[in-house]
Amino acid sequence: MNILFAGTPEFAEWHLKSLIDSDHTISGVITQPDKPGKRGKKAIPSAVKKLAEQHSLPIIQPEKLTVEDISHCNADIMIVVAYGQILRPPVLSLPPRGCINVHGSMLPRWRGAAPIQRAIIAGDQETGVCIIQMEKGLDTGPILASESCAISDGDTSGALAQKLAAISTRLLQNVLEEISTGQCLAMPQSEIGVCYAHKIEKSEAQINWSLSSETVLRSILGFNPDPVAFSYIGDLRIKVWAATLSDEPHKLQPGQIISVSKHGVQVACGSGSINITQLQVPLGKGTILSAPDIFNARREMFAPGVIFRSERVSS
Repeated sequence: MNILFAGTPEFAEWHLKSLIDSDHTISGVITQPDKPGKRGKKAIPSAVKKLAEQHSLPIIQPEKLTVEDISHCNADIMIVVAYGQILRPPVLSLPPRGCINVHGSMLPRWRGAAPIQRAIIAGDQETGVCIIQMEKGLDTGPILASESCAISDGDTSGALAQKLAAISTRLLQNVLEEISTGQCLAMPQSEIGVCYAHKIEKSEAQINWSLSSETVLRSILGFNPDPVAFSYIGDLRIKVWAATLSDEPHKLQPGQIISVSKHGVQVACGSGSINITQLQVPLGKGTILSAPDIFNARREMFAPGVIFRSERVSS
């Protein structure tokens, strides 16, 4: 089949790669406009655009996708994976075989923009992927295929996305084969258990140390690799990339450092504590520091008694 593909981040890139390696033809790739670079630097293309350029595929980057943008592609079907725009009904009805969407949850749970991150932050033990026939509603279409996946302890949203992509790229190939032979069956979604995965705002990644250690850890895992959980020491914004739960008891205020060692930085939470094993300081090259690196090079900054705060404090 001639396929029109719409997607933007790395999760979508993995699916485009699987289609490029298949017997199908990619007649066009739709992705979001390049993002402005920091401090006026060169605009940054999406992961999908970079892959499309490597394979000399036609690229379409509208601010708002219309029928006029894609009518020349003569595609049989459109596949949408984390594109980042809500498609209008005229666009959905243009391909003869319709539009299908790969979604990173077991619908109807976590309809919306950030299903993988929301599942981790909420403490779900299980998630999955669904391939649905797209319609006007937000992720409300009938399900063409689905498969569940356990969320393991320590899964970041990046790691979980990779696990889900391994499942969904396989399912997608099966669905396309069924569609091409007219054997694909669509099952309506249940209306029981509907919840929404609202778009992640950068402000959400600010760590609230007054919460339980389990909740704090889930936010750190869920916001890795983007936008990355953060907190402040003085006027420095510290990004927290990885952590584990700590059993060490304390009577300190939330955000206060209990200890620092080659095993990490232990920080008090509202209940319990966490052990930070990777963090990033906006000094020097700004590299991500492992626990031994923190102890060897930054132990004074993260000495016992120092407090992570929710706001920048000028020195």
